[in-house]
Amino acid sequence: MPFGTITLNDGNEFPTIAFGTGSTMKYKDVTDYVGQAIENGFSHIDTAQFYQTETYVGLAIKESGLPRSSLYITTKYSGSGKPQQAIQQSLNKLGLSYVDVYLVHFPELISESVWQEFEKMKKDGLTRSIGVSNFTLEDLQKLLKTAVTKPAVNQIQFHPYNYASQKALLEFCSKQNIIVGAYGSLNSITQNPGGPVDAVVNAAAKRIGATPNQVIFAWVRSKGVTIVTTSRSKERLEEYLAVEDLPPLTAEEIAAIDDAGAQGPPSQLGFARLAMQHKFERSSSLVMWLAIAIMFGFATFFMF
Repeated sequence: MPFGTITLNDGNEFPTIAFGTGSTMKYKDVTDYVGQAIENGFSHIDTAQFYQTETYVGLAIKESGLPRSSLYITTKYSGSGKPQQAIQQSLNKLGLSYVDVYLVHFPELISESVWQEFEKMKKDGLTRSIGVSNFTLEDLQKLLKTAVTKPAVNQIQFHPYNYASQKALLEFCSKQNIIVGAYGSLNSITQNPGGPVDAVVNAAAKRIGATPNQVIFAWVRSKGVTIVTTSRSKERLEEYLAVEDLPPLTAEEIAAIDDAGAQGPPSQLGFARLAMQHKFERSSSLVMWLAIAIMFGFATFFMF
């Protein structure tokens, strides 16, 4: 399944990997990083009203010199102002006459009238497709009871450790022909190191000559889910885009990652205990003397 496009339920094409400007890039000048992503092959750029990066995305688009048709822009309504006003402000910041996808950033913002405004934006050509972000199964079911136009995309946090809890949502989206976009997929190994997923991911990486990051993205794609990722490093961007050239994961490797993820991430308390134990074993004398010093300090305090 090479990186390319997938057809949305409204007939528009959707690039299956995007460069995101949220995460640690929020509230920062990301012009150079977006430009670097475009230069390295990312055609899909993801931003949001909440990120406060739309102006810089617009500058990068302008500096790229590329025609509008060669870039795909997603942004999100994050609740500041009315939706119609918000999209106009976003378009002004981006320097565009339309975006490719406009998402409701959080389910708390949705109502029947808000979605009707989104449907009107699509009809008026301000956005080619409309969708949602961070919606649960229940949120989507509620929306579809009154929606005339189905959301084309639901962007969610998705990784091996939450796959079990998101499986029903993925199945529902598949039946409704709603594309799922994943952010935070690498958190399973970057923010939860030492967990059960690491060993099976490392084994798969060794077999296909890939990095653990690439294996995680290959696993995400095996679920029919698209990717939103980010990095300030050119090498990382190249690493992510190179996933399309790797051999596919086997069914056994995918199942092993599923099973490992179902065990859950390592507990933070467990990490703290292991760290303390490791430090104590390596420097027990230092710990002992530190404890004595603390005790002496308390004793001195109470003496005076």
